[in-house]
Amino acid sequence: MIERQAINAIKLLGIDAINKANSGHPGIVLGAASMLHVLYTKHLNVNPKETQWINRDRFILSAGHGSALLYSINHLSGFDLSLENLKNFRQIGNTPGHPEYGHTAGVETTSGPLGQGISNAVGMALAETHLAAKFNKPGFPIIDHYTYVLCGDGDLQEGVTQEAMSLAGHLGLGKLIVLFDSNDIQLDGEVHLAYSDDAKKKFEAMGWQHLYVADGEDLAAVHKAILKAKKETNKPTIIEVKTIIGKDTSLQGTSKVHGAPIGEKEAEQLRKNLGTDLAPFEVEKDVYDFYKKKVFNRGKKQNKLWNDLLKQYKETYQEEGRLFDQYFSDVNIDVNTLPVYESGTKEATRNVSGKIIDQLSKQYLNLIGGSADLTSSTKAKGADGHFSKENRLGRNINFGVREHAMASIANGMVLHGGLKVFVGGFFIFSDYMKPAIRLSSIMEIPMIYVFTHDSVAVGEDGPTHEPIEQLVMLRSIPNMSVIRPADATETKAAWKIAMESKKQPTSIILTRQSVPNLENTNVEGVLKGAYIVKKEQEKLDGIILASGSEVSLALETQKKLATQGLDIRVVSMPSMDLFEKQNQAYKDEILPKGVKILAVEMASPMAWYKYTPHVYGIETFGVSAPLEAVLKYFKFTPEDLANKFLSII
Repeated sequence: MIERQAINAIKLLGIDAINKANSGHPGIVLGAASMLHVLYTKHLNVNPKETQWINRDRFILSAGHGSALLYSINHLSGFDLSLENLKNFRQIGNTPGHPEYGHTAGVETTSGPLGQGISNAVGMALAETHLAAKFNKPGFPIIDHYTYVLCGDGDLQEGVTQEAMSLAGHLGLGKLIVLFDSNDIQLDGEVHLAYSDDAKKKFEAMGWQHLYVADGEDLAAVHKAILKAKKETNKPTIIEVKTIIGKDTSLQGTSKVHGAPIGEKEAEQLRKNLGTDLAPFEVEKDVYDFYKKKVFNRGKKQNKLWNDLLKQYKETYQEEGRLFDQYFSDVNIDVNTLPVYESGTKEATRNVSGKIIDQLSKQYLNLIGGSADLTSSTKAKGADGHFSKENRLGRNINFGVREHAMASIANGMVLHGGLKVFVGGFFIFSDYMKPAIRLSSIMEIPMIYVFTHDSVAVGEDGPTHEPIEQLVMLRSIPNMSVIRPADATETKAAWKIAMESKKQPTSIILTRQSVPNLENTNVEGVLKGAYIVKKEQEKLDGIILASGSEVSLALETQKKLATQGLDIRVVSMPSMDLFEKQNQAYKDEILPKGVKILAVEMASPMAWYKYTPHVYGIETFGVSAPLEAVLKYFKFTPEDLANKFLSII
């Protein structure tokens, strides 16, 4: 039977790749190949030669350690993955140990850390639902696709998964279908050692449809379950499929086959058990032909039909067609259209950011986002009401108290395409979001993180809510742009950078307390990462270097030092990473060599030592007290800062 030949090909290619690399996870390859085969050949609409087709189905391998399984079936399906690529599994190339977005054809997201893939999938399903409500017309379902996930027991144990799936059920994301590879085994042994949840009761309680397939090798049963899942439009579906990890090996059903190659002898016996004598990496032509017909040709046909439909749509609904194209195009932000604040006034940068979001939401109808039950505090709120079962057009997402999942879901929304996405939270809770933040940087996607309550100036909430080490953490992440604006003008610049970004996420770090809108701040300076806010009068005696709210403190300190005959320059450095991209001539112009520099920031000093040995920061946790008392306690006053500067001269 050709289907069994095809499934065997998936299994053996995966095993051969793992054995050759002497590294990988064979258990899931052998246990889950059959259900993935059913999904690809009977349901999944993808065009392997047009991997960015907007209306393709998305398949997410959340159990990313099973990458050999994904690469094998994608190779057979006609994606740009050769046998040579498979032979170089886990080497430098396009078949890395865990799937990497933008690195390998057919990979929709980077899914190594368990729970992230399924959470991304929730975001993709949310994006599909919103865009469908926005653009679809009778007879023109131009956004109409499914998001499929393959996950394992480990995925479902992660806290981020519980948060994401809870929200998916609450929102009724009916086009999200999860295939649960239920094999009762994880790395350290049997699942029951750590986990005994009743899957059916749990997921039904979360608002999911739960289906059960007793045997993952029963192709008809898997197919029937997916059909039933697709008929349920009001809630997501999880299909629990019982499988045997490492099936048809002597190690089947044990943890020994989870994360180590089975070896050549075991592979030989596996071939006998499967009834084939094919050599390693050998695939029958019939199998390639089968996959070409069932996956490649079908997907190509569906893609063409959709292209024709979209053309007719644009002819029939010209305004909507133009808007559709805009949703998938780059933007160019004119800061002159954003709210104006006069110098000398005071405003918290979180409030400024909120008004900017309001304005941008009017200009860019694909701007969508929300906060983790903190909208009133972060001011990070989307337009058009709350996204819900009743209002699919709402652009404010109530993520609830789910910071872990919020960023992961948002990553999925960006990956889907067509949307500009932001999320808001207290800066201290970026710790909860770190795995997803890191992945958005790895994937080079333009996520926008809006973090407020940025320092010990939070005051009465105390050390649990006062960030100290978080700026260092974010600044240390490769490809993450971190911008801590000093006032309204710099905040506008931060949003321009974030909105125009194509391959880099942006974190905007904002104050709760009001700060002065300064006279000499400017957008161009922020774009360069650092610039002179107040130049010395004649002879340069030193520089005070600061970010965020501390820039106004530096300016006050400059005045005090002037009374003592010191001619000081004040430099605002809202973004270290943007400054590091400038040429050496510009860097030397802003921070001349041989000049004493004092860096000032109400946080860990670690990041500033690349610019100066003299840093005025905080190396303890915060305290609980009113704002002014906290600033005096940590000596962040013009008098204290002036004394510190005098001590280094």
